[in-house]
Amino acid sequence: MTNKLLPMLRTSAALVALAGSGVGIASLLVPTFAAGQSAPPAAGEVVGNAERGLTKAATCLGCHSIPGYKADFPIVYSVPMIGGQNAKYIESALKAYRKGERRFPSMIATARSLSDQDIADVAAYFSSQR
Repeated sequence: MTNKLLPMLRTSAALVALAGSGVGIASLLVPTFAAGQSAPPAAGEVVGNAERGLTKAATCLGCHSIPGYKADFPIVYSVPMIGGQNAKYIESALKAYRKGERRFPSMIATARSLSDQDIADVAAYFSSQR
């Protein structure tokens, strides 16, 4: 037997032994987290901070925190309440406004003034509202 196969056979034998022991092999390969804890962010991923988001969302609150508010420029538009909305949805929407994929002049201007970190923070703030 070659030296290259020996470690692989040892690993295979260990997995077979674990399989018979009642320990799930997948539980050894997949990290687990406590209830309510999410996986750590991937390298380079921007993580939002709700406390910083409150300051950055001040402009947003002028429209998005008023029940039944309607914007009238350039058309009459019912402004959605976004408190409690999913953070990923808010991030996606703001990035789409920033790219011009969503069309509403005031939202495009606002989104273009935000960095990826700003967007993540604002999304974290609004998603924390219940």
